This record gives sequence, C-alpha cells and structure tokens, in this order.
Amino acid sequence: MKISREGLQKFSVWLAQIMIAVPFTGIAIMKLTKPLVELAAGVPWALEYPIMVRVMGAIDLLGAIGMVLPALTRLLPGLTVWAAIGCVALMVCAIIFHLTRGEAWATSINMIYLLLAAYVWWGRAKRFPIVPRSLKKI
Repeated sequence: MKISREGLQKFSVWLAQIMIAVPFTGIAIMKLTKPLVELAAGVPWALEYPIMVRVMGAIDLLGAIGMVLPALTRLLPGLTVWAAIGCVALMVCAIIFHLTRGEAWATSINMIYLLLAAYVWWGRAKRFPIVPRSLKKI
C-alpha cells in the first residue's frame, strides 16, 4: 500500500493539530485546577500573576478545543484556522513575556508551538481546508 504525497501532507497537518491540542489540554487543566503554590514550582510567575495563570489556562483550553473539534466534526471548520491564528498570537506573546522576564530558556517550546500553529494555519486555510458538513457534496 502506497501513500500519496498529498495524503502524507494531510496527515502531517492533522498530526500538528494533535501535537498542539494534547499538551495544551494538559497545560490548561494544570493551570485551571492546580493550587497556585504547587504551580509556582514549574511556572515561576504563577504567584506574581495568579489571575493571568487562570485566564491563560482557559485560553489554552479553548485553543486545544478549537484546534481539533471544528475540523474533526466539520462543523464550522474555519474555527480551526482561527484557533491556529490565536495560538500563533499566544505564542508570540508568551515569547515576549518570557524574554522580558529574562527567561529565554523557556521560549524554545513556545517557538515549537508557534511553528506548529503556523503550519496548521497555512494547512487549514490554504492547502487542505476542511469542507463544512453542510457544503459537502453528496
């Protein structure tokens, strides 16, 4: 069985979506549920900005959901493109935030997520857009 180049590219966009959604979900749950004192062990700014931690958890969760659910269900799949754009913006903000705090070491993972989100943005907006369920040919 031979897989086409296009098939591999489509798979790679789905893989990028999952590579963002799974860790974002875990990070979101952690930021939303873990006591701030415990969270501060791994997130140095958690006690300085407690409200921001919880808001970022909610944003991470929305990004994770938006990255997969609309594309998977084909209900408003354009929301996946917007989720990818939001994740790119979030990662740019995270990189700037960490750099201003002297935490350059923390930006490498943000850069990886930024590149993955940019790939999903391009892949779902230009190369492999998902046809909404209501517009799919019968």
